[in-house]
Amino acid sequence: MKHHDLKTWPPYFQDVMTGVKSFELRENDRDFAVGDTLCLREWDPQVSQYTMRAVTRRVVYVLPGGAFGLASTHVILGLGSI
Repeated sequence: MKHHDLKTWPPYFQDVMTGVKSFELRENDRDFAVGDTLCLREWDPQVSQYTMRAVTRRVVYVLPGGAFGLASTHVILGLGSI
């Protein structure tokens, strides 16, 4: 199991924080796996810096790319609480 620190833009960060969004669509450049933890850090692209907010989630499901119209270079991660 690995830990990943990831930039997340404000509207998507807020939705994960409140529980409305329980997945992440990401480029699979880190070999994500079930059991990994993600520290989603809010990134403000207008000022190119992190805010002070972060949330940690566990990967509970991995849908690899290459099917259902999802590029083979990407992955959908199902998120659960820690």
